[in-house]
Amino acid sequence: MSQADRPPTDPQTPRLLPGMAACGLWMFFLCLLGLLGVSTHKLPHVVLLLCIAFAAGGQGLLALRRWGWALTMATVLLSAMYGLWGLVHFHQLPLIFMLVVNLILFLYLARPEVRERLH
Repeated sequence: MSQADRPPTDPQTPRLLPGMAACGLWMFFLCLLGLLGVSTHKLPHVVLLLCIAFAAGGQGLLALRRWGWALTMATVLLSAMYGLWGLVHFHQLPLIFMLVVNLILFLYLARPEVRERLH
């Protein structure tokens, strides 16, 4: 493709931050874990609703949509609360990793630099 064929790039166009891409991929990973848990009958079928929310939030965030950001914030917070609940009630230590990652992503998404790139 030559320079004349390329569309002009506007420096004012919001661009995806690397951390936002990582958040979107984490959402798809949580969706995959939920689907795997339901398919192996280790999680109830209601988890499929969360998987839909994870996938939709990740897609919306990667598309720089404000609704995707809001849905991602909500599902990351819910996932962190689930990790805390599982850690306290069932003493499942691997949930510490999920809890910490979700809290870090929540705090990252709350930054003004992230919000100003959404439309």
